[in-house]
Amino acid sequence: MSLQFLKKTLLASTLLFTIFSSPLNAYKKVLRVGAIPDQNQEILDKRFNLLSKKLSKSLDLEVRYKPVINYVAAVTAFRTNDLDLVWFGGLSGVQARLQSSGAIVIAQRDIDKKFKSVFIVNKKLKLNPISNKKGLKKLKNLRFTFGSENSTSGRLMPEYFMNKVGIKVKDFKGKKAGFSGSHDATIALVNSGAYDAGALNKQVWENNVKNNPKRTENVSFFWVTPEYEDYHWLAQGNLDNKFGKGFTDKLRSEILNLDINNQEDKKILEMFNAKKFIPAKSDDYKKIELIGRKLKKIR
Repeated sequence: MSLQFLKKTLLASTLLFTIFSSPLNAYKKVLRVGAIPDQNQEILDKRFNLLSKKLSKSLDLEVRYKPVINYVAAVTAFRTNDLDLVWFGGLSGVQARLQSSGAIVIAQRDIDKKFKSVFIVNKKLKLNPISNKKGLKKLKNLRFTFGSENSTSGRLMPEYFMNKVGIKVKDFKGKKAGFSGSHDATIALVNSGAYDAGALNKQVWENNVKNNPKRTENVSFFWVTPEYEDYHWLAQGNLDNKFGKGFTDKLRSEILNLDINNQEDKKILEMFNAKKFIPAKSDDYKKIELIGRKLKKIR
């Protein structure tokens, strides 16, 4: 074997080692953000891509939004550690946290402290709004749809309040309720007449009434529920190990410090229908957990 051949081989090996050991080719850490698909995907994409861009800049790392197909997929992706930070509803957040050791509730919106659901009906029924939950009995024998099966504002709490006045799912037409999959879809189904009535997130309802009058032209407001705690950010418990000591606190601060007076932050907050994010903790969702167990959505 010639000396020249050995020199060429050594040079090639050195170049390969340099390429594959360089920082540019090292494992790139990415904060993977997810969310329950409670609205049209177009809205979700805009909302979470805006936030990801902001966090990427302030945290100095890549932040990537990863859509999921349904509520169960969001919970599963968090449990299997395929998502680091997820925007959950009250029920789905509790489900995910109970399946993920060390998971941390880090924030909620200002509106989530006193959240509400609304019941809506097709105008052809000519049902007037009610002021007391006892009036929910008027929904018996109608075609009724919830949102997602695991939605807090679109299923859990509406069913809870109906149960309190003696209405069960078997009391609807066909002895069952429908599941639209999202709040926007519930409005569309009741508006089209495919269902007589439904329940959904109050904030989504109000946004549609204001911004999409055609989507609600055949729908009437029927009843609004009492308050409860709902959406929140849930983070994996190992983020400090993955991104460095103190990262979880820094992430929480970045979310809580979004400022309505800053134009970039204002766009994000408006997409979340909030004026600010506020601190939250797991105990805030104890009532949701109890109701979830009672309705057998948490085992």
